Amino acid sequence: MAKMYGLMRLGRDAEVKTLPSGKQVANLSLAYNYGQKEGDVYPTQWIDAAFWGERAEKLAPYLVKGSLHCFTLGDVHIEEYEKDGYAAFKLAARVDDVELGPKRDSGGSDAPPQRRPAPAPRQAQAPAPRGSTGSGFDDMDPDIPF
Repeated sequence: MAKMYGLMRLGRDAEVKTLPSGKQVANLSLAYNYGQKEGDVYPTQWIDAAFWGERAEKLAPYLVKGSLHCFTLGDVHIEEYEKDGYAAFKLAARVDDVELGPKRDSGGSDAPPQRRPAPAPRQAQAPAPRGSTGSGFDDMDPDIPF
């Protein structure tokens, strides 16, 4: 069974449907870039993917068009269908896992990663006096029991 994982962008909002059995299914259109640039863009591979159950319902609001997430796909296969009287093919898969990517701000661009504040600058230590070994043992208390 083929598997793949990586960063993929959604081509449309997740579509959640309820099957006659009452189970939820979310259908996704995923895109990832691969290979070498052709001109100034990389070639794109589209994958129709789906996942079921409670996860489908709970994750769907976060899986919106244009968002970037890390997907683990299982049962990756090629499906044949008919389009305009001709045989056509598409890549399809089952979503095994998803790690949500960065949130998008109101401006529509990826939010910058949170940065930790820079550490406070250290004060330079005074050079060791001449005649000292510089190991720091000269100024230790001789009564330390070790």
